[in-house]
Amino acid sequence: MRRSPVMRIEDLDTPFLAVDAGVLERNLTDGADRARRRGLAWRPHAKTHKCVAVARRQLAHGATGLTLATVGEAEVFAAAGVDDLFLAYPVWAAGGRADRLRALAGRVRLRIGVDSAAGADRLAAALRGAPAQVLIEIDSGHHRTGVAPGDAGGLAAGAQAAGLEVAGVFTFPGHAYAPGARATAAADEIAALSAAAAGLAAAGIEPLVRSGGSSPTENLSPELPDRWAPTETRPGVSVFGDAQQVELDAAGFDRCALTAVATVVHARPGHAVLDAGSKTLGADRAPWASGHGRLPEHPGARVTALSEHHATVAFGDGDGPVPEPGSRVRVLPNHVCTAVNLADHLVVVDGGETVVDRWPVDARGANT
Repeated sequence: MRRSPVMRIEDLDTPFLAVDAGVLERNLTDGADRARRRGLAWRPHAKTHKCVAVARRQLAHGATGLTLATVGEAEVFAAAGVDDLFLAYPVWAAGGRADRLRALAGRVRLRIGVDSAAGADRLAAALRGAPAQVLIEIDSGHHRTGVAPGDAGGLAAGAQAAGLEVAGVFTFPGHAYAPGARATAAADEIAALSAAAAGLAAAGIEPLVRSGGSSPTENLSPELPDRWAPTETRPGVSVFGDAQQVELDAAGFDRCALTAVATVVHARPGHAVLDAGSKTLGADRAPWASGHGRLPEHPGARVTALSEHHATVAFGDGDGPVPEPGSRVRVLPNHVCTAVNLADHLVVVDGGETVVDRWPVDARGANT
C-alpha cells in the first residue's frame, strides 16, 4: 500500500492556528494535577478551544465535565457525548433558548448560572421541572455579573421557592487579569465563595458546589478557610496559553501550545508585516498589554498594529535581523479564545514542522 506523504507546516498556506501536541499534553497533565493536589474537581472552560478533540483529552485526564458560556456550545459538546455540563453564565431563558435548555436538561447533567430573581423565575418557567441544577453567581471583585456574597442566600432561597434545585455558588475572579493582581484576586475569590456558601447554609440550602478558578490564578495556592473552601476550578485559557498569560507571569512562552503561523509579506529596518491580521489573531487588547501579540522566537518583538489581514511587528535590538519576506513566524494571540473562534480548524503539529492532525473547531460561532 502506498503511504501518504508526510505533510509539513511549510506545505500549508498561511495564516493558520497551530497546536503543539506535546505542549498541549503537558498543559493538560499539569492542569489536572494542580486541581487534584488542591482537592478540587477540574471542570475546564471549553469556550477557549471549542473543540471536541481537546475536550475528550481533558476528560481523559480527569476532568469531571466541561464549563461552557453559551447554550450553543453546550449543544455541540452534548451532541459529542459529553454528559456533564455547566453553563457558567446567567442565562436568560426566553424564546427558543428556553426550549433548547429544557432539551439539554433531558440529555445531560446540566448546571446553569443564576444571578437575579428575575433570571431565576424565567429559568424555572423555561425548565418546567426538567432536571437541572443552578449555581448562584457571586461577584468576587470583577464587577461584571453576580450578586454580592451577602445576597447569595436570599437569591438562593428565592430560586428554590421558584422550583429550582440550588446546588451551590460560583464566581469568576476576572480582576486577576491585571498586572500584579493575581494573588489578591485569588484571595478575594475564596473569601467571596466562603461567605456566599455560608449565606446559603444559613438559608437552609447546602452549598455542595463552590466553584471558581481562572487561568491567571490556577497555579496559586492561597490560604483556604476551615469551612466552605472551593470544591471546583474552571480554568480555560491555560490549556493553550496566550500573550496575556505571558505578560501576567501566569505562563511562559514554553507553555503556550497554540500559535498563529504567519508569513512575512513586507520587511523594513526594525519592522515586518505579517499576513495574520485581526481576522486571525482577534482584536482583543487589554489596556495594560504591550501590543496585539507576541512572537515566541523573538521575545522583544511586539505586534504594534493590526488590520484585518495585516499585523505590523516592531523588533527590538536583541531580536536579531528582521525576518525576510517569505519567512514564517509564530505569533501568540493576546486572547486565544477569540482567535480560536475565528478558525475553522486547528492544525496539530508534533513539536517540530510535521503536521499530525487537523481538529475542527466544532463550536465555532455557537454564540447563542
